[in-house]
Amino acid sequence: MLKDRGAMNGKRGRVHRSFAAALVIAMLGTATLAESAAAACGGVETAKPRRNVNPGGKAPLAIGDSVMLFAVRSLGRIGYQANARGCRAWDEGLSVMRKYKRNDRLPHLITIALGADWVISKQDIRRALRIAGKRRVLALVTPRETGGDQSADAGNVRWAYRTFSKRVMLLDWVRYSRGHGSWFQPDGLHLTYSGAAAYTKLMGKALRFAPAGEFPRGTKFPR
Repeated sequence: MLKDRGAMNGKRGRVHRSFAAALVIAMLGTATLAESAAAACGGVETAKPRRNVNPGGKAPLAIGDSVMLFAVRSLGRIGYQANARGCRAWDEGLSVMRKYKRNDRLPHLITIALGADWVISKQDIRRALRIAGKRRVLALVTPRETGGDQSADAGNVRWAYRTFSKRVMLLDWVRYSRGHGSWFQPDGLHLTYSGAAAYTKLMGKALRFAPAGEFPRGTKFPR
């Protein structure tokens, strides 16, 4: 069974990387093929916050994969420091957190939107909570899979919300986006312009917890 799961994850990753490369090529129009491919799976896209949602403190951090790429700039506009890369798996997201923490830049609110590549286990989420520490908040986004389905990954994110309700806010993208086909590219995973706007709106629901001392205590969206 583990072997079958590994094969499935490998196939998902290959399909995802192919589409991510095509998406970034379309987004960057004037870039060369090599540059676009590098941005899809090798390059990190970032945005600085253009709105101060945590006066006197660190801006909230959004960590994502290629699903987030099309929304990076809009996330910056609402107050996030956004960090996305195509083909990013959970372990790389943890590496981003560790880097920010080593440099004393890890904010009170960290929003993680991963899972389109590979898997999210309960242990993965526990590791993220350990890095964050008890005085920070994780906002976790349930991931859609290729074709618009959900998997055990979304279930594990919901489990974390139920288990660590004081420190984990649930942003249920699977539920929020259900029935909105116009938000997605043909693969049912990557975003259109309207999808990026909806995705940003959902992520904005976590910003109330940007200031230190603010904790979700069972908050989820949609309710």
